[in-house]
Amino acid sequence: MAKELSGAGLRGQVAGKTALSTVGQTGSGLTYRGYDVKDLAANCVFEEVAYLILKGELPTQTQLDEYKASLKSMRALPEALKTVLEQIPATAHPMDVMRTGCSMLGNLETEESFDAQQQVTDRMLAVFPGMINYWYNFSHNSKRVNVETDADSIAEQFLWTLHDEKPSELHVQVMQASLILYAEHEFNASTFTARVCASTLSDMHSCVTGAIGSLRGPLHGGANEAAMELIENMTSPEQAEEQIMGMLARKDKIMGFGHAIYRESDPRNAVIKEWSEKLAQKNGDTNLYDVSVRCEAVMWREKKLFCNADFFHASAYNYMGIPTKLFTPIFVCSRLTGWAAHVMEQRADNRIIRPSADYVGVEPREVGPISAR
Repeated sequence: MAKELSGAGLRGQVAGKTALSTVGQTGSGLTYRGYDVKDLAANCVFEEVAYLILKGELPTQTQLDEYKASLKSMRALPEALKTVLEQIPATAHPMDVMRTGCSMLGNLETEESFDAQQQVTDRMLAVFPGMINYWYNFSHNSKRVNVETDADSIAEQFLWTLHDEKPSELHVQVMQASLILYAEHEFNASTFTARVCASTLSDMHSCVTGAIGSLRGPLHGGANEAAMELIENMTSPEQAEEQIMGMLARKDKIMGFGHAIYRESDPRNAVIKEWSEKLAQKNGDTNLYDVSVRCEAVMWREKKLFCNADFFHASAYNYMGIPTKLFTPIFVCSRLTGWAAHVMEQRADNRIIRPSADYVGVEPREVGPISAR
């Protein structure tokens, strides 16, 4: 008799220790090194939060200025990386571009020792926004954008290199909040992938490349894209309710709702929902926001399912002119901080992660003569 499986998907199983974040335990539900994510999103820029996650404390003004200047100096793409990016067709999945770009960067700028882990991480933080947008503009618009912009932040750098022009202050503020909200989330699938890779003493680029591969899956990082595909053709809140009710009746999967750990609400949703409303009002077209609100209300009324961080990100990103296919790469540009910090944490107290499995195959047997098979 095969053993009965328990803890499928490792749900509810403790797989290690971390000092980086708590999920569903204190404050509004998500903390980074003791700070509530809502507090950070209201009072910090992304570089401050990256510094906190990677180094343990929020920076002073001098430390922040130095950190931002250092990141700004690292934005240039190696020519060999540009060559690779230009060979990737427009039909490629942008997450595949991120994965290939990270791996190629690892070939060109290999982490020779763990002493370089912070520098390697900072380089990826500086490069990733320009990297994905260089590919997007070249493959879709036949344009080689300049990634060495005068942008003051990673948030501004992403929007600037995407649209090839300085973005508005409102859009930069929204992107700052978005990057902060996505920066870290304990032992999620992509982070655990990075930690498993790190436990073998692999290099930082390999750990991050593996994490990108995990995030590519629609059950993890692609929910904001799926949410956009859901709401983009809804013509009104009334039509949205009708469509959602039909999907529920057919038992269709509706992305962007519920969470594996949060039970009553996702603290990140409240933050990005406010920004989505501000963008809608600024754009003079609130329909996308209005249908999102109606979807939220119907799902709570019918199923007691709340929006997770991804749902209102869809409308917020769309209002800023970000193509749907680039939604998840933004997640990468942010979550890189959490991945790298977990790799560093794993390395500091390492033991290879090698769980056991319940065998459910046939009982032991012997190989007979081939004529008898």
